[in-house]
Amino acid sequence: GSGIQEQGSGSARPQPPEPSLLRFLVCPLSRKPLRYEEATNELINEELGIAYPIIDGIPNMVPEAARMTHKKPPAENSEK
Repeated sequence: GSGIQEQGSGSARPQPPEPSLLRFLVCPLSRKPLRYEEATNELINEELGIAYPIIDGIPNMVPEAARMTHKKPPAENSEK
C-alpha cells in the first residue's frame, strides 16, 4: 500500500500564512481585519470571539470551521 508521505523531518511546526496575504484577509462575517495568533496558528476575530484555523499556511475562512474563543458569552439577561 502507498502511505502518505509527510514532508520534512523532525517536529511538524505550524506554518504561518504569508504576511502579504494577512494584510488583505478579513473576516467573512464581520468584514473586519483578523489578528494572527502564533501560539494556536489561527486567525482571531476579537469582536466576534471566533478563530479560523490555518492548515498548511492556508487560512480556512469558512465560518463553519471557526471555533469560538470565548468560553461563555456575557449573560445580559441573567436573572438574580
